[in-house]
Amino acid sequence: MKKSLIVICLLVITSHTMAQFNQQYQSSKNDTKDASTFGFNRQSLFAGGTLGLGATNISFSAGATPEIGFTVREWLDVGGLINLNYYSERADPNYYYNQNERTRSFNYGIGAFARIFPVSFFFLQVEPQLNFITTTYTDYNAGGVPPTKYTFQATAPSLLLGGGYSQRIAGQSTFYLAVMFDALSDPNSPYRDNFNNTPVPVFQAGFDINLHPSGK
Repeated sequence: MKKSLIVICLLVITSHTMAQFNQQYQSSKNDTKDASTFGFNRQSLFAGGTLGLGATNISFSAGATPEIGFTVREWLDVGGLINLNYYSERADPNYYYNQNERTRSFNYGIGAFARIFPVSFFFLQVEPQLNFITTTYTDYNAGGVPPTKYTFQATAPSLLLGGGYSQRIAGQSTFYLAVMFDALSDPNSPYRDNFNNTPVPVFQAGFDINLHPSGK
């Protein structure tokens, strides 16, 4: 029910803001901004993405999400992305962090995104993904005998919903910070807790540069 309410709220907000910005866009056709900046043309194309790096005393993670898209209107960006993530965790013989198992996990995925800007500094984002996960566990509980290894592979769909802060010049460049949650319930999703299948927050910081900035 909570997920449904979130989706409904997003749709209502999106509908309202789309109508609002359509009116603003129509009334500003004669200003200094060239309308050819928007729609599918060379000036609307941008590329960029996010980078992530994390470490604790027992784990390490790194990831990248390159993306390419285009500005449909001043209030709307759409595009596609590739998701790449690596995670490792040391075995813990004290059983505090894990069951004395070393974990090595790599997942990659493909997806699409839509960013809706109700105002210039805030956006809502919808990001469906399909992820492919390969995880290798090394069990050190056998004592003196060689450790046991086993590999788990899975495919998991995800639907990230959220929003964030943006510094954006439509047709030129964008910097953004966002937080999102997986609205689907696939237990193999990289964005859900492995123990109780609850969504975990996904934090992103990214930068996009237009490939053919307007006015150049």
